[in-house]
Amino acid sequence: MLTLLSLLIIILMGGAIILITSSLFPLIGERLAIWKGRKEKSLEKELDNLFYDKTPQQIVRLYFILPPLLALAGFLLLESAIFALAGALLGLAIPNLTLKIRDIQRRKKFHQQILDMIMIVSSSLKGGLSLLQALEVVMEEMPAPMNQEVGLLVRENRMGVSLEESLKNFKKRMASDELNLVVNSILVARETGGDLTKVLGRLSTTVRDNRKLKDSIRTLTMQGRLQGIIMSMLPFLFIFWVVSFNRHHFDIMLETQTGRFLLILAAVLQVVGMILIRRFSTIKI
Repeated sequence: MLTLLSLLIIILMGGAIILITSSLFPLIGERLAIWKGRKEKSLEKELDNLFYDKTPQQIVRLYFILPPLLALAGFLLLESAIFALAGALLGLAIPNLTLKIRDIQRRKKFHQQILDMIMIVSSSLKGGLSLLQALEVVMEEMPAPMNQEVGLLVRENRMGVSLEESLKNFKKRMASDELNLVVNSILVARETGGDLTKVLGRLSTTVRDNRKLKDSIRTLTMQGRLQGIIMSMLPFLFIFWVVSFNRHHFDIMLETQTGRFLLILAAVLQVVGMILIRRFSTIKI
Protein backbone atom coordinates (compact mmCIF):
# COMPACT_ATOMS: atom_id res chain seq x y z
CA MET A 1 0.00 0.00 0.00
CA LEU A 2 2.82 2.34 0.89
CA THR A 3 4.62 1.54 -2.33
CA LEU A 4 1.52 2.30 -4.39
CA LEU A 5 1.06 5.57 -2.50
CA SER A 6 4.70 6.55 -3.06
CA LEU A 7 4.40 5.69 -6.75
CA LEU A 8 1.23 7.76 -7.01
CA ILE A 9 2.95 10.73 -5.33
CA ILE A 10 5.93 10.47 -7.70
CA ILE A 11 3.60 10.32 -10.72
CA LEU A 12 1.64 13.35 -9.47
CA MET A 13 4.85 15.31 -8.77
CA GLY A 14 6.25 14.40 -12.18
CA GLY A 15 3.02 15.49 -13.85
CA ALA A 16 3.08 18.76 -11.92
CA ILE A 17 6.69 19.41 -12.94
CA ILE A 18 5.90 18.65 -16.59
CA LEU A 19 2.84 20.92 -16.47
CA ILE A 20 4.75 23.81 -14.88
CA THR A 21 7.65 23.39 -17.28
CA SER A 22 5.39 23.25 -20.34
CA SER A 23 3.63 26.42 -19.20
CA LEU A 24 6.82 28.27 -18.35
CA PHE A 25 8.88 27.39 -21.44
CA PRO A 26 6.65 29.27 -23.91
CA LEU A 27 6.72 32.31 -21.63
CA ILE A 28 10.51 32.13 -21.27
CA GLY A 29 10.89 31.55 -25.01
CA GLU A 30 8.69 34.56 -25.74
CA ARG A 31 10.69 36.76 -23.36
CA LEU A 32 13.97 35.61 -24.92
CA ALA A 33 12.63 36.30 -28.41
CA ILE A 34 11.63 39.86 -27.39
CA TRP A 35 15.02 40.45 -25.78
CA LYS A 36 16.82 39.02 -28.82
CA GLY A 37 14.92 41.31 -31.18
CA ARG A 38 15.68 44.40 -29.10
CA LYS A 39 19.34 43.46 -28.75
CA GLU A 40 19.76 42.84 -32.47
CA LYS A 41 18.15 46.19 -33.23
CA SER A 42 20.48 48.06 -30.86
CA LEU A 43 23.52 46.14 -32.10
CA GLU A 44 22.68 46.86 -35.73
CA LYS A 45 23.24 50.59 -35.26
CA GLU A 46 26.37 50.02 -33.16
CA LEU A 47 27.90 47.67 -35.74
CA ASP A 48 27.08 50.14 -38.53
CA ASN A 49 28.90 52.87 -36.63
CA LEU A 50 31.91 50.57 -36.22
CA PHE A 51 31.78 49.38 -39.86
CA TYR A 52 32.04 45.87 -38.41
CA ASP A 53 31.64 42.96 -40.83
CA LYS A 54 29.69 40.82 -38.31
CA THR A 55 25.89 40.67 -38.23
CA PRO A 56 23.81 41.40 -35.10
CA GLN A 57 22.59 37.80 -35.16
CA GLN A 58 26.16 36.51 -34.86
CA ILE A 59 26.86 38.76 -31.86
CA VAL A 60 23.59 37.86 -30.12
CA ARG A 61 24.35 34.17 -30.66
CA LEU A 62 27.44 34.59 -28.47
CA TYR A 63 25.23 35.55 -25.50
CA PHE A 64 23.69 32.06 -25.67
CA ILE A 65 26.91 30.13 -26.42
CA LEU A 66 29.64 31.68 -24.26
CA PRO A 67 28.01 31.75 -20.75
CA PRO A 68 27.18 28.00 -20.53
CA LEU A 69 30.45 27.08 -22.28
CA LEU A 70 32.65 29.11 -19.92
CA ALA A 71 30.57 28.09 -16.89
CA LEU A 72 31.09 24.43 -17.76
CA ALA A 73 34.81 25.02 -18.35
CA GLY A 74 35.16 26.80 -14.99
CA PHE A 75 33.37 24.01 -13.17
CA LEU A 76 35.27 21.16 -14.86
CA LEU A 77 38.73 22.75 -14.65
CA LEU A 78 38.51 24.30 -11.18
CA GLU A 79 35.72 22.16 -9.68
CA SER A 80 33.98 25.10 -8.05
CA ALA A 81 30.49 26.58 -8.46
CA ILE A 82 31.94 30.05 -7.85
CA PHE A 83 34.25 29.76 -10.86
CA ALA A 84 31.35 28.37 -12.89
CA LEU A 85 29.31 31.46 -12.03
CA ALA A 86 32.31 33.69 -12.82
CA GLY A 87 32.67 31.93 -16.19
CA ALA A 88 29.00 32.53 -16.98
CA LEU A 89 29.30 36.24 -16.10
CA LEU A 90 32.47 36.48 -18.18
CA GLY A 91 30.64 34.90 -21.11
CA LEU A 92 27.92 37.54 -20.84
CA ALA A 93 30.50 40.34 -20.73
CA ILE A 94 32.75 39.19 -23.59
CA PRO A 95 30.55 40.37 -26.54
CA ASN A 96 30.11 43.89 -25.12
CA LEU A 97 33.76 44.02 -24.09
CA THR A 98 34.88 42.98 -27.57
CA LEU A 99 32.82 45.72 -29.23
CA LYS A 100 34.05 48.28 -26.69
CA ILE A 101 37.71 47.39 -27.32
CA ARG A 102 37.16 47.54 -31.09
CA ASP A 103 35.55 50.97 -30.75
CA ILE A 104 38.45 52.26 -28.62
CA GLN A 105 41.04 50.93 -31.09
CA ARG A 106 39.16 52.39 -34.03
CA ARG A 107 38.89 55.83 -32.43
CA LYS A 108 42.57 55.74 -31.50
CA LYS A 109 43.54 54.93 -35.09
CA PHE A 110 41.21 57.66 -36.36
CA HIS A 111 42.81 60.15 -34.00
CA GLN A 112 46.25 59.29 -35.40
CA GLN A 113 45.02 59.93 -38.97
CA ILE A 114 43.59 63.41 -38.36
CA LEU A 115 46.86 65.21 -39.09
CA ASP A 116 47.29 63.33 -42.39
CA MET A 117 43.71 64.20 -43.31
CA ILE A 118 44.39 67.90 -42.70
CA MET A 119 47.50 67.79 -44.90
CA ILE A 120 45.67 66.03 -47.76
CA VAL A 121 42.75 68.48 -47.66
CA SER A 122 45.14 71.44 -47.55
CA SER A 123 47.22 70.12 -50.49
CA SER A 124 44.06 69.41 -52.52
CA LEU A 125 42.73 72.92 -51.91
CA LYS A 126 46.06 74.40 -52.98
CA GLY A 127 45.77 72.31 -56.17
CA GLY A 128 42.49 74.05 -57.05
CA LEU A 129 39.98 71.48 -55.83
CA SER A 130 36.86 72.36 -53.86
CA LEU A 131 36.41 71.27 -50.26
CA LEU A 132 34.06 68.44 -51.26
CA GLN A 133 36.52 67.23 -53.90
CA ALA A 134 39.32 67.39 -51.33
CA LEU A 135 37.25 65.21 -48.99
CA GLU A 136 36.72 62.76 -51.84
CA VAL A 137 40.51 62.58 -52.23
CA VAL A 138 40.77 61.75 -48.52
CA MET A 139 38.14 59.04 -48.99
CA GLU A 140 40.11 57.48 -51.85
CA GLU A 141 43.65 57.85 -50.52
CA MET A 142 43.47 57.22 -46.78
CA PRO A 143 42.96 53.84 -45.06
CA ALA A 144 40.19 52.92 -42.62
CA PRO A 145 38.70 54.25 -40.45
CA MET A 146 39.26 57.74 -41.89
CA ASN A 147 38.10 56.82 -45.39
CA GLN A 148 34.98 55.16 -43.95
CA GLU A 149 33.92 58.21 -41.94
CA VAL A 150 34.77 60.72 -44.67
CA GLY A 151 33.05 58.47 -47.22
CA LEU A 152 29.90 58.58 -45.08
CA LEU A 153 30.19 62.37 -44.99
CA VAL A 154 30.47 62.53 -48.79
CA ARG A 155 27.54 60.15 -49.30
CA GLU A 156 25.37 62.23 -46.97
CA ASN A 157 26.17 65.29 -49.06
CA ARG A 158 25.31 63.49 -52.29
CA MET A 159 21.95 62.49 -50.83
CA GLY A 160 21.02 66.14 -50.28
CA VAL A 161 22.40 66.96 -46.83
CA SER A 162 24.28 70.26 -46.77
CA LEU A 163 28.04 70.12 -46.37
CA GLU A 164 27.85 72.08 -43.12
CA GLU A 165 25.35 69.62 -41.66
CA SER A 166 27.42 66.66 -42.87
CA LEU A 167 30.50 68.09 -41.17
CA LYS A 168 28.56 68.53 -37.93
CA ASN A 169 27.36 64.91 -38.11
CA PHE A 170 30.95 63.86 -38.76
CA LYS A 171 32.09 65.74 -35.67
CA LYS A 172 29.29 64.22 -33.59
CA ARG A 173 30.07 60.63 -34.67
CA MET A 174 33.78 60.79 -33.91
CA ALA A 175 34.04 62.83 -30.72
CA SER A 176 37.58 64.20 -30.70
CA ASP A 177 39.03 67.54 -29.60
CA GLU A 178 41.25 67.77 -32.67
CA LEU A 179 38.40 66.88 -35.03
CA ASN A 180 36.17 69.47 -33.33
CA LEU A 181 38.91 72.03 -33.93
CA VAL A 182 39.20 71.04 -37.61
CA VAL A 183 35.47 71.06 -38.31
CA ASN A 184 34.85 74.31 -36.44
CA SER A 185 37.72 75.99 -38.31
CA ILE A 186 36.31 74.83 -41.66
CA LEU A 187 32.80 76.01 -40.80
CA VAL A 188 34.03 79.42 -39.59
CA ALA A 189 36.23 79.87 -42.68
CA ARG A 190 33.33 79.01 -45.01
CA GLU A 191 31.01 81.36 -43.14
CA THR A 192 33.39 84.31 -43.03
CA GLY A 193 34.99 83.74 -46.42
CA GLY A 194 38.50 83.19 -45.02
CA ASP A 195 41.37 81.47 -46.82
CA LEU A 196 40.81 77.83 -45.90
CA THR A 197 44.29 76.73 -47.04
CA LYS A 198 45.97 79.14 -44.61
CA VAL A 199 43.57 78.12 -41.83
CA LEU A 200 44.37 74.44 -42.36
CA GLY A 201 48.10 75.19 -42.51
CA ARG A 202 48.01 76.92 -39.13
CA LEU A 203 45.74 74.19 -37.82
CA SER A 204 48.19 71.44 -38.77
CA THR A 205 50.94 73.30 -36.91
CA THR A 206 48.68 73.68 -33.86
CA VAL A 207 47.74 70.00 -33.86
CA ARG A 208 51.37 68.94 -34.24
CA ASP A 209 52.52 71.20 -31.38
CA ASN A 210 49.64 69.99 -29.22
CA ARG A 211 50.67 66.38 -29.75
CA LYS A 212 54.29 67.17 -28.93
CA LEU A 213 53.16 68.81 -25.69
CA LYS A 214 51.02 65.77 -24.79
CA ASP A 215 53.95 63.43 -25.50
CA SER A 216 56.20 65.54 -23.26
CA ILE A 217 53.65 65.50 -20.44
CA ARG A 218 53.20 61.75 -20.83
CA THR A 219 56.98 61.30 -20.56
CA LEU A 220 57.27 63.54 -17.51
CA THR A 221 54.43 61.78 -15.69
CA MET A 222 55.75 58.31 -16.52
CA GLN A 223 57.48 58.02 -13.14
CA GLY A 224 54.28 58.79 -11.23
CA ARG A 225 52.26 56.29 -13.27
CA LEU A 226 54.89 53.58 -12.77
CA GLN A 227 54.89 54.26 -9.04
CA GLY A 228 51.12 53.87 -9.04
CA ILE A 229 51.34 50.53 -10.82
CA ILE A 230 54.09 49.23 -8.51
CA MET A 231 52.31 50.39 -5.35
CA SER A 232 49.08 48.77 -6.57
CA MET A 233 50.83 45.43 -7.12
CA LEU A 234 52.85 45.37 -3.87
CA PRO A 235 50.01 44.23 -1.52
CA PHE A 236 49.11 41.30 -3.78
CA LEU A 237 52.76 40.30 -4.18
CA PHE A 238 53.25 40.53 -0.42
CA ILE A 239 50.20 38.31 0.25
CA PHE A 240 51.37 35.77 -2.33
CA TRP A 241 54.87 35.71 -0.82
CA VAL A 242 53.61 35.23 2.75
CA VAL A 243 51.05 32.55 1.81
CA SER A 244 53.71 30.63 -0.12
CA PHE A 245 55.62 30.21 3.19
CA ASN A 246 52.68 29.88 5.59
CA ARG A 247 49.28 29.11 4.10
CA HIS A 248 47.45 29.80 7.40
CA HIS A 249 49.18 33.09 8.22
CA PHE A 250 46.08 35.23 7.52
CA ASP A 251 43.53 32.87 9.09
CA ILE A 252 43.16 35.09 12.14
CA MET A 253 42.19 37.98 9.85
CA LEU A 254 39.44 35.92 8.23
CA GLU A 255 38.08 34.31 11.40
CA THR A 256 37.63 37.42 13.57
CA GLN A 257 35.31 40.36 13.01
CA THR A 258 38.09 42.87 13.61
CA GLY A 259 40.33 41.12 11.09
CA ARG A 260 37.62 41.11 8.41
CA PHE A 261 36.96 44.80 9.05
CA LEU A 262 40.67 45.59 8.68
CA LEU A 263 40.84 43.62 5.40
CA ILE A 264 37.87 45.53 3.98
CA LEU A 265 39.39 48.83 5.15
CA ALA A 266 42.73 47.93 3.54
CA ALA A 267 41.01 47.08 0.24
CA VAL A 268 39.07 50.38 0.26
CA LEU A 269 42.18 52.41 1.06
CA GLN A 270 44.08 50.54 -1.67
CA VAL A 271 41.45 51.50 -4.26
CA VAL A 272 41.41 55.12 -3.03
CA GLY A 273 45.20 55.28 -3.24
CA MET A 274 45.18 53.92 -6.81
CA ILE A 275 42.57 56.50 -7.88
CA LEU A 276 44.47 59.39 -6.24
CA ILE A 277 47.81 58.38 -7.78
CA ARG A 278 46.18 58.14 -11.19
CA ARG A 279 44.57 61.56 -10.84
CA PHE A 280 47.74 63.21 -9.59
CA SER A 281 49.73 61.81 -12.53
CA THR A 282 47.14 62.89 -15.15
CA ILE A 283 47.40 66.39 -16.63
CA LYS A 284 44.72 67.57 -19.03
CA ILE A 285 45.53 70.21 -21.62
